[in-house]
Amino acid sequence: MADTIHNCNGALIVGAGLAGLFTALKLAPYPCVVLSPAPLGEGASSAWAQGGVAAAIGDSDDPKFHADDTMTAGAGTVDAETALSVTADAAARIDDLLTMGTPFDRDDAGQLVQSREAAHSHNRVVRVSGDRAGRAIMDALIARVRQTPSITVLEGYLADDLGVSGGVVKGVFARRVTDMTAEPILFTAQATVLATGGIGGLYAVSTNPAKVRGQGLGMAARAGAVIADAEFVQFHPTGLAVDTDPCPLATEALRGEGATLIDQDGHRFVFDDHPDGELAPRDIVARSIFRKIRDGGKAFLDTRAAIGADILHEFPTVSAYCTAAGIDPVTQTIPVQPAQHFHMGGIKVTSSGKSTLPGMWVCGETSCTGLHGANRLASNSLLEAVVFGARIAQDIRETPSGTAPHDAQELTSITASAEAQEKLAPAEAVSALRDLMTTYVGLERTEAGLETALREIAVLERDWAPISRAFLNMSTAATLITASALKRQESRGGHFRSDFPETNPAMAMGSEITLSEALAIRDAL
Repeated sequence: MADTIHNCNGALIVGAGLAGLFTALKLAPYPCVVLSPAPLGEGASSAWAQGGVAAAIGDSDDPKFHADDTMTAGAGTVDAETALSVTADAAARIDDLLTMGTPFDRDDAGQLVQSREAAHSHNRVVRVSGDRAGRAIMDALIARVRQTPSITVLEGYLADDLGVSGGVVKGVFARRVTDMTAEPILFTAQATVLATGGIGGLYAVSTNPAKVRGQGLGMAARAGAVIADAEFVQFHPTGLAVDTDPCPLATEALRGEGATLIDQDGHRFVFDDHPDGELAPRDIVARSIFRKIRDGGKAFLDTRAAIGADILHEFPTVSAYCTAAGIDPVTQTIPVQPAQHFHMGGIKVTSSGKSTLPGMWVCGETSCTGLHGANRLASNSLLEAVVFGARIAQDIRETPSGTAPHDAQELTSITASAEAQEKLAPAEAVSALRDLMTTYVGLERTEAGLETALREIAVLERDWAPISRAFLNMSTAATLITASALKRQESRGGHFRSDFPETNPAMAMGSEITLSEALAIRDAL
C-alpha cells in the first residue's frame, strides 16, 4: 500500500486544467488540494483551446437557441434538459471568468465580442484576441489560484488508482512523476473530484497533449464507475498535416471568418458531402477530409482571400504553427488532416457532477454530462467545464462532510500493489496502442476492425499492464471506447461504422457500459 498518507482535510481535485482550477476557485474558502502531474499551465488541454467559450449573451441570441444548436450537432443523443440548463448558466459563468481576470475581447462600446463557429446559429463564442482563449483563461485562473489561501497545489503527482472504503471513494493513490517506482502516496479527502482530461494520447494523431491518456476514465472504470457515450470521439477537421506530436490545430474560427477547404485542384470538396460546406458539423467535415486523403488526394485550408495578412495578428498561434512547418499562410494554403480532438463520452455524472461511485465527482472532458451527445458543438467544452465546476463546488459545500480515513488499511487500491515493480508506461506499448486506436477506432470503423483492436489491446494489456498502472489505465480506456463502438451498430455523429453507415432511429439515446461488460465483450472474441 502507501508509505505516506496525506489527509487533504477537504476536497481533493485530481487534475489542474480549466475544470479542476475553476472547481477549486468556486469551492473557496472550502479547503481543497489540487494534484497536477505537471507545473500549472503545462500539459493541460484547456490551455491549447483556440476558439473560446460559447455563451448566448447577444441581444438577438437566447439560451434556447444555443441549446437547440447543441442538440442538432449532437445528432439526437444530447440530453435536452442538460443542454438547456447548461446554456442558461453560461452568462453567469462568463461573469465568473471576467471576475477572475480573463481578458475577453470587447468592442469600442465595451461589449464582449462574439464570433461564430461551425453549427452555431448566432455569433456567441466569447473569445480572446490572437486565438488564445484557453491560454488566457488558464493564465487568469492560475494567478487567482496562487492568491487563494484555501487552495493547495501539489505539482508533479500522477494519480493511478482510486482509494475505496466500503464502496465509497475516499481519495486516490498517486506517485511522484520523478520516481514512479516508489510506493504510492495515499491522498484522502471528504470529496474527490476527477478532472484528469480526455483521451487524446490514446491516438497517434491528436491535438491534445500526448500524456492526456484517459487516466481518469480508466481508474474510475476499474473501480466500477458507469461510463457513458464512450464510442463518441470527435476528430477536429483541420489539424496541420505535419509530422508533429501533438498535431498543431488550425482553429475552426478561421472557417468562421471565411477560410475555405480545397483539394489539390482547388475544388471546395466539402460541399460534395454537405450543403453547409466548411461550416458543416465537425464530424462531417472531418470525414470529408479523411476520405479525400485516404483516396490519394490532399486537403488544404485556404485563408488567403478571406483573411490574408490579418492572420498574422488575428491568429498568431496558427501563424506560428505554420511558420514552424515552413508554411506562409498569407501566400500559401495550409495542408490539413483530421486529428483526434475531444471525447464526448466519459464517466457518467448527474446534473450536479456526481459519478455513480459515492464520494466522487467528475468535471470536464473526463465526464459525460449528456451535453455533447454524439458530436460536440464548437466551444461548448470550456463552457461545460465551468458550468459543472460551479455545480460540483456547490454540491460539495452542501454535502455533509464525512471523516476521511487516515489509515491506509481502511482503503483498497483497485489494483494490487504487490506485483512487479511499477514503471512508466513503456514507450513501445504506448505507441502500439495509439496506432491500434487510430487504425481501427478512428474516423471510420468496422466490426472486423473493432474486434481486431480489442484482441490486440488485450495482448498489450497482458504484456505490459502488470508492470505499469499507467498503461493499465490507458488500455482500460481504450477497451471501453472500442467495445462501446462495437455495440453501436449504426453511424451517428463522431461514431461512423462503414458496415452500418445509416443512423438507426432506435438507437437515438446515449449508451452506458461498465468495465466488466467491456471485458466480457473482449473475452468473447
